[in-house]
Amino acid sequence: MNNDFCKPVEYDNVYLLGLGAFLPGAPVGNERIDDYIAPLNRQSARIKARVLGDNGIQTRHYAIDEQGQTRHSSSAMAAHAVRDCLDRAGIGLGEVSMLCTGTSGGDVGMPGFANMLQGELAAQPMETSSHQGVCAAGVTALKHAAAAVALGHHRKALVATSEFPSRMFKRSRFAPNGYDADFDSHFLRWMLSDGAGAMLLGDKPGANGLALRLKWVHMKSFSGDYPVCMQIGHSDDDVTRSYLDYDSLADAEREGAFLLRQNLRLLPNLFDVGIHEYVQLVNAGSIDPASVDHFLCHYSSEKFRGVVDDLMEAAGLRIPQDRWYSNLTKRGNTGAASIFIMLADFLRETTLEPGQKILCFVPESGRFTVSFLMLEVETDPAAPHADPEPLRLPETRVAPPPHEAAQTETGPTARLLRDLAEVWHHYRSRMWRTKFVQKVSAGTLTIDDYRRWMECWTPQVREGTLWMRRAVDNLEGQYAGLRELILHHAGEEQFDYRVLFDDYRNAGGTASHVGALRRNSGGEALNAYMHARAGMLNPVGLLGGIYIIEGTGQRIIPALLPVLRQQAGLEEHQLNFLRYHGENDEHHLQRWLAAVEMVVAIGGEDACADILATARAVADLYALQMECVL
Repeated sequence: MNNDFCKPVEYDNVYLLGLGAFLPGAPVGNERIDDYIAPLNRQSARIKARVLGDNGIQTRHYAIDEQGQTRHSSSAMAAHAVRDCLDRAGIGLGEVSMLCTGTSGGDVGMPGFANMLQGELAAQPMETSSHQGVCAAGVTALKHAAAAVALGHHRKALVATSEFPSRMFKRSRFAPNGYDADFDSHFLRWMLSDGAGAMLLGDKPGANGLALRLKWVHMKSFSGDYPVCMQIGHSDDDVTRSYLDYDSLADAEREGAFLLRQNLRLLPNLFDVGIHEYVQLVNAGSIDPASVDHFLCHYSSEKFRGVVDDLMEAAGLRIPQDRWYSNLTKRGNTGAASIFIMLADFLRETTLEPGQKILCFVPESGRFTVSFLMLEVETDPAAPHADPEPLRLPETRVAPPPHEAAQTETGPTARLLRDLAEVWHHYRSRMWRTKFVQKVSAGTLTIDDYRRWMECWTPQVREGTLWMRRAVDNLEGQYAGLRELILHHAGEEQFDYRVLFDDYRNAGGTASHVGALRRNSGGEALNAYMHARAGMLNPVGLLGGIYIIEGTGQRIIPALLPVLRQQAGLEEHQLNFLRYHGENDEHHLQRWLAAVEMVVAIGGEDACADILATARAVADLYALQMECVL
């Protein structure tokens, strides 16, 4: 485990006393969405069908009526959820001394949502804390409240969340720009819906004999690594200009600065980040996949369920799907309120037994934050109930079927892949913070910057097949079987540097031939290292270097490509190399995995150590090469 990972601190005395939810109005089926979220143009029907086909949502709730008028304010929805929560816990509002809230936005810009909710509830004086974000904002509020209870500052604390995105999606909001909306702003109209959730925490379990202890909450933001993925406040054309920088709010609205957008090209990276944190928590001993009885995963689309499952399985830490719970299809995606509404539904539908553990995962795409929380069922020894009813659950709940043991892989290849994932995690973070990528994210990259990158990268790419072929010449004995695999890969990439040089020339580069270009100092160091490793006997550790290089093409380049097109004004004939690798490096990594399995079967732990050490070195040098571009 990396020494910069902070293992979550376990709480000894934080209990979940009640959960409440509020879903406004009757469920709205897919066939009635247009009554509330009217089509904008001829593209709307096609986009809606595509999005709904992927996300799997069948019903959702809206706090607006068919005329677009607000029926419940965001604070009113939160108040309903709080009252439901307190009623189920059998506790009065007067016993609560702290209120924490999480939302992507309340009814007003200021004051804070917690204060507005306190006013809506006509609550007594208490400590308040407002947290704004996107999906993980509710967990941020929960962590703040849990810490206050754990430290003894409060005996009981309320956490409330509410989301009201539908009022941003009604057709009239798109009128100022002539109903002209790009796909990124179209997309979320069919993804998000309204609702509120609340949770009551206390320093002692409830009086019903069976209690849920909040063991820990873990959160980490990667906002310094990645550009904004979901936002409202910038137009699609100028991410450097806030809606407050326009001469008037009307001008900002005409430019589309008030349209909620999701960068779908960047989104897959969020799950990569989230699963890495999951692996870190497993390595730290905070999560044992085999002992997780229920997994509540917040995802915006049913297709992402499979993505998360596949990534867990690839890490050898899969939680079987019969332990998963989701209410996405019937409740929709209610942002920060989703996990609270999900927990409320789960507790009403599920029988819990002492010792069971519930793991919740909440990723946030705003600017990439991931959060986890663990709950454990306990029996209060002071409560002599023979037939305890957890959290006032109805008597009609049905116990889930027994499950099989979790598929936790512990073999050398699985351990190597987890270790390599940690190396990748830190390399990726460093790459996204380089000056070049930061300029891409900020929208300030110029075509001169792009040419400078090509000038030092092209000669480095040319060396790739050279050190691969040198490595092949030094494979002997049992490792000789790798020769054909590596030669096939080298043959595919033999002339890639020519494509890259053509892109450089098409972008205005003045060098007449590749030999006139020079690697920067980072590229020189990387090149020297790769050739030195290739010259050793049986240099199987180079598979670690290939993991970093090919992974960059599969995971980082696809996210940069659309932004490069837009920000630097680049055309397709100037991006042939990047487009090719973004589309094909996945196949290269599949071939790489086959090679790794072959090498580990022969060389065992020694081969694993060699691959891992080489990956660390190449990650440092490849990042240095990028840091030296500008």
